[in-house]
Amino acid sequence: MPRLKSYLVDSSEGDISVDLLFSLDQQRIRTVTGSAEGRVQMACQRCLEPVEVTVQASFNLAIAPSEEVAKTLPRYYDPLVVEEEDVELWSVVEEELILNLPVVPYHDDCSIQTSFGEAAPEDEKAQKPNPFSVLAQLKAKTDKS
Repeated sequence: MPRLKSYLVDSSEGDISVDLLFSLDQQRIRTVTGSAEGRVQMACQRCLEPVEVTVQASFNLAIAPSEEVAKTLPRYYDPLVVEEEDVELWSVVEEELILNLPVVPYHDDCSIQTSFGEAAPEDEKAQKPNPFSVLAQLKAKTDKS
């Protein structure tokens, strides 16, 4: 699944399990139902380190020989238009998995560092005098008089 790999940090790790059932429904429509699930490594958008993400997709497809027939299918099916004899199901599974990936993957407990890994200088803030302290002193003098 080359398109799915492009979203992952380490494409050699992670497993996807796919379970598909091919059948005819009560209306004699050819259907493909099932699910795909697994765990993959994506880049955390907070710290850019790998984060393990669970991805799941479900399928409820009806096979249609043309776009016209696909428009007449019941609404509870997603149409799979097959104009040729062969169907590459891996691309359908891959597309559904990509659609179910998180838009912004992140660790639940990752800490964001400032200034490219350097600690924020807290000591400098404490040493600088407050520029409004003069106004506070003037206000205190006018309140006394």
